[in-house]
Amino acid sequence: MMIRWLAALILFFVAAPAAAQGGDVINLWPGAMPGSGKLVGPEKTGNEGSATGAVSNVTMPRMVVVRPKNPNGAAVLVIGGGGYFRIQIGSAAMPIAQWLAERGVTAFVLYYRLPGDGWNADAPFQDGQRAMRLLRGNWKTLGIDPKRIGVLGFSAGGHLAGTLATRGSENFYPPADAVDQVGAVPDFAALIYPVISMRAPIDTTRTFRELKGLPDFRDAFSVEAHVTAATPPIFLAHAADDPIAASEHSLRLHAAMLAAKRPVELHLFESGGHSFALGKRGTTTTAWPRLFGAWMRHHGWVPARAEGE
Repeated sequence: MMIRWLAALILFFVAAPAAAQGGDVINLWPGAMPGSGKLVGPEKTGNEGSATGAVSNVTMPRMVVVRPKNPNGAAVLVIGGGGYFRIQIGSAAMPIAQWLAERGVTAFVLYYRLPGDGWNADAPFQDGQRAMRLLRGNWKTLGIDPKRIGVLGFSAGGHLAGTLATRGSENFYPPADAVDQVGAVPDFAALIYPVISMRAPIDTTRTFRELKGLPDFRDAFSVEAHVTAATPPIFLAHAADDPIAASEHSLRLHAAMLAAKRPVELHLFESGGHSFALGKRGTTTTAWPRLFGAWMRHHGWVPARAEGE
């Protein structure tokens, strides 16, 4: 057991290549990964239209660290969306990671395996859970507070983040080493234009199509169905005119949180569509990062002096 624990720790001490726009790279799996896949060719980064900066064909699940100049101890696992067939890194995940770092928060951008690339449909949840465990299990090495580790996800990444918030205490894979005994439930979650439910009539997303092969997926992977008295505080931001993930997704989770008497904040903007990332110019969605920052300060996850806004 000690040898396997040391193998996991090596991830944080060996030299890792620098990533574009980010810092060190932390590989999620020191050995064999759970699940299976049939991938062909190298990892891909889109360079056209809405796919610009989007990553697919991930064969090495990992986190890219975006470190602040003056860290305050808080950390956030950042999960880009893309319907579980690509990950919006360049247009969403990395910009919010840099925004967080400017405010003293250490950000970890997740590159996770995608069912759309041929991996098993629960691969994103295995990678997300492993990432949370690595952060909390290695908090001293990473220089973060183990009680101030959150998760932030966009679209399908919001679904993954919401699943970690509501089902992170379950095991999505057989334990690989000692770090897999560490809790994977984040201390808080921010879900931005998230996919939440697999239930009708809002079961129309690409996320739904990629997950429908999982057992009992309509209930098992509807985030709102798993809210309990132990669910961490959740921040939601959505546009009422979202044509991809209807705002009903966030409304359902908001209602479930209220019913469970759990802290929740919802900002439903008049317009902005889908994939507005840090905010769509000309709409009030540009306010959500500031509102999220205020929410974090309100709960004490970042100090008041870290406003920077």
